[in-house]
Amino acid sequence: MKPFILMLFMLLSTIVYPLQTHADKMPCTIVLEPVNKNLKNTKGSALIYNVQLGSPPSFSRTNISILGVHLPNPSSYGQYDSYEGYATIPNEISWRFRMYPTPEDESPTWAGRFDLITADMKNVKVQVRVSNSKTEKLGPPVLQNTIKICK
Repeated sequence: MKPFILMLFMLLSTIVYPLQTHADKMPCTIVLEPVNKNLKNTKGSALIYNVQLGSPPSFSRTNISILGVHLPNPSSYGQYDSYEGYATIPNEISWRFRMYPTPEDESPTWAGRFDLITADMKNVKVQVRVSNSKTEKLGPPVLQNTIKICK
């Protein structure tokens, strides 16, 4: 009986332990890479973490904050004038939020955040996409990456 328990323990530790080492803990961060590989200086980052908002604080929600640097002018993609952060758990839910430029004249940094996420952050695709602020039309992604698990 003891050898059986030892073998079971060894088997479970080799199966379960690698799964746990691949799980990210909050806060999670990822580098957002350009979809167009010719945009060599264009990069971004996404930070995902729990926040408690209000007074008194409400239950914990998840925040996603996105930063994009050296992004091309949105109009280079067509009838677009801004950028939006876009995050999705495919076939479940998505969030989009405006990003705002810093005051630099050339190549401003774009940043934005969304604080009201209650879903589990598993297999989340994060993107920076061009947007038309008047028509609210969302264009193609410029930066993207995926977070497998963030808990």
